[in-house]
Amino acid sequence: MGTRQPHPETVSVEISGCSKDDARIVFDTLCACFASDRCADDVPEEFHETRPTVWLGTFDVADAHEGGAGPVRLSSSVDADVHGGYWAIDRFRDTLDSLFTVHEVSTVPGDQEEELHVRLESR
Repeated sequence: MGTRQPHPETVSVEISGCSKDDARIVFDTLCACFASDRCADDVPEEFHETRPTVWLGTFDVADAHEGGAGPVRLSSSVDADVHGGYWAIDRFRDTLDSLFTVHEVSTVPGDQEEELHVRLESR
């Protein structure tokens, strides 16, 4: 069957380099803005005390909730890797800009999709 292509409207988000509380804040905020496979009762957990923990979520950018959330307070910066189609990444980036101070670390353009590395901080 091969690898399944993600829907062009969805982005996958990988969060690392932060506390589980900040990861929760970021995912809760994004869940208020978009439909997601992560629900409110899906609490990020630390699985290992010394190995870095990575949290994953997929968000449907086409199913946006208008005025879902306002700017958020984080205790420290959060690293996020976002993968998705160009249209979805653009929409998602606009939403991130409205919620956080976004420092773009790098973008990796692909054939059908783009990879965006950002550092999020409180606005």
